[in-house]
Amino acid sequence: MKAPLFDYVNATSLDQALGLLDQYGEEARIIAGGQSLMATLNMRLSQPQVLIDINSIQGLSGVRETRKDIRIGALTRHMELLESDIVKEHLPLIASAMPHVAHVAIRNRGTIGGSLSMADPAAELPACCVALDATFELSSRSGQRVVKARDFFSGLYTTERQDNEILTQITIPKCAPQQLHYFEEINRRQGDFAIVGLACTAAVKKGLMSSKRSLKALDVVIFGCEDKPTRLAQTCLHLIGTSIDKNTITAAKQKLEQELNPTANLEGRADTKLHLATVLLERALLSLARDIGTID
Repeated sequence: MKAPLFDYVNATSLDQALGLLDQYGEEARIIAGGQSLMATLNMRLSQPQVLIDINSIQGLSGVRETRKDIRIGALTRHMELLESDIVKEHLPLIASAMPHVAHVAIRNRGTIGGSLSMADPAAELPACCVALDATFELSSRSGQRVVKARDFFSGLYTTERQDNEILTQITIPKCAPQQLHYFEEINRRQGDFAIVGLACTAAVKKGLMSSKRSLKALDVVIFGCEDKPTRLAQTCLHLIGTSIDKNTITAAKQKLEQELNPTANLEGRADTKLHLATVLLERALLSLARDIGTID
């Protein structure tokens, strides 16, 4: 199929792009990398009146380090994240996830802002941002507002971004020196949509009277199962304060089965996804246990 007819504007400033969004509202679409949008246009799943190209807008790309956090422009390409020394040093979870994001050709064009705004439930970056407690800056003609990643994703391909807003910046706290992380996804081949994936961060503490170490913070996010990244809040709460052994892993898998409600899709049945999620949780906890020395 061919894309429907639409007007095209190459916006040269953020103010121009925001003005067009005010003018056209839900009849406008933003294009940056276009890796998802072009497919939906060609299949006529998206039929905008106007396409607003924001690639010429200065200041919306790049990775910048501050004292406490890392700030990523929404137009930053996946390949730039993959190759960034700042990301490798301070955001190791994202560094671990980036090789799994699609294929090389797509990573060369796709942007972090596009991936987050698309809100594909099988995408890696939304899950990582939720696990890392990222915040998103949304710009409109009336100003900027900040939304936490945990509140941004509202459902299948839907977010809290309004029709007159553009996602302009992602801010992620720097990984603490002793913070641990784990990322893994299961798919038919690397680069394909994830059947199920897991993004995890953890922090440990030492006992006051011994060298025994236990979890003092844990965030586990499952993606590819429900209609948005799923933060396993109750499962993690159950694990806080534990030193992770075979018994706690078994209990955690049972908690996950109560907390997660997978939806079947072309990538797998609901029961298959639930089983694979428990497999990934066990692998993640075993990896953390080896890191903190409670399991060989």
